[in-house]
Amino acid sequence: MVDLARKNLLHDRLRFFITVSGVAFAVMLVFVQVGLFQGLLRSASITIEKLNADLWITSHNVPNVDFGQPFSEVGLERVRSIPGVERADNLIVAFMNISLPSGAQESMVVYALEDYDYWHMPWHVVAGNPADLRRGRYFFLDASAVGRFGPFSVGDYREVAGTRLKIIGITREARSFTTTPLAFIDYDLAQSISPQYLRGRTSFMLVKTAPGTDVAAVRAEIQRRLPHNDVHTSAEWALMSRRYWVESTGLGLNMVLTIFLGCLVGVVVVAQTLYTATMEHLKEFGTVKAIGGSNALIYRILGQQAVIAAVIGFALGGLLTLALRPALAAVDLRLIISPALAAYVFAGTVVMCLASAIVSFRKVAGIDPALVFRT
Repeated sequence: MVDLARKNLLHDRLRFFITVSGVAFAVMLVFVQVGLFQGLLRSASITIEKLNADLWITSHNVPNVDFGQPFSEVGLERVRSIPGVERADNLIVAFMNISLPSGAQESMVVYALEDYDYWHMPWHVVAGNPADLRRGRYFFLDASAVGRFGPFSVGDYREVAGTRLKIIGITREARSFTTTPLAFIDYDLAQSISPQYLRGRTSFMLVKTAPGTDVAAVRAEIQRRLPHNDVHTSAEWALMSRRYWVESTGLGLNMVLTIFLGCLVGVVVVAQTLYTATMEHLKEFGTVKAIGGSNALIYRILGQQAVIAAVIGFALGGLLTLALRPALAAVDLRLIISPALAAYVFAGTVVMCLASAIVSFRKVAGIDPALVFRT
């Protein structure tokens, strides 16, 4: 019966190709949409995940890491005095303008720390040493800035917030959700070049607890000592930052609608092909019934046809997605295809194709076995 399923499906090879193409299109659409979605969300929280912090202290009701609201830095000593706190430092995250050689101005997200090595930032340095940032008016710039700021190299000078700074390092993978490039400078330097906004103020406080410490207890004590701030674990803060962009931009709804439309196309194409193939081979199915075959056996044949289309279509759609990956990377779009996503898409593809076969199931259920004896 497996041979019958395959022969019926491959009887018209052009139609079979169209079927597989429809499935592949739906699979590729889901992979690309969800993969880009995951890539964007990773950018929304990548700095939180990379920083070696257990707790983040923020202003009250700050929605995500990109939109930190400055608050007084004097509370840092109170945090450092809490039992169980191994290290606590201020972190500035702020948008600053950079003047380009063309005379234009662009915006970048500046991260400012005193000790970059301790907090494991930046995490992918391709040139320079972050420890040198404390030695003068220097900054690191992420390589993704080339697309917006034009080419640059170590040793070049740029004016940042009206202050001439020297590029002494280059990083990779440091971008915000909005694709705005990230720059890294010394904490004191950030305050000095934007004194009206940042002098004596910080955007966040990073807290590392000592091994074996009850993080929840430390968090509660910080909240008691700094009642006008919020305290989040790194996991909570990363989730909040991702959720903000999903809910405020409609990105989640857009992804769901695209997936729905892709699946709808796949269902229609597969259903049409299977139904046409069934109508063309009604006598064969009548013969199966005439020799004692049940509806369940015929359903199995149709189901096998659907699974064959699903497997081949999934494989083709996956290959097309992988081929598209370098092109997306060339325009600084990250496409993340995890094993879990691949497994879910494969299962969804099989379900989609089996659902498409329901139309044919209804048709063969009413086949009269006597059909085989008619001319």
